[in-house]
Amino acid sequence: MQLALAAKYMGASMATMGLGGAAMGIATVFVALINGTSRNPSLRSTLFPQAITGFALAEACGLFSLMVSFLLLYGV
Repeated sequence: MQLALAAKYMGASMATMGLGGAAMGIATVFVALINGTSRNPSLRSTLFPQAITGFALAEACGLFSLMVSFLLLYGV
């Protein structure tokens, strides 16, 4: 019984590592936005919607990994 509980916690902690990847992805998206805007400020209106789309996709991947972690912890 204790081994199964330990495996459950270890699996949940490994699933949460996806949140770190999502954080790095979000940082990369906004670093690219700042670089692009600083090189050519007139492209801000084009780059910003694409950056928001990239942010949403990276955040969704992080939330999916968090959901898997919660399913491992609280699911049957």
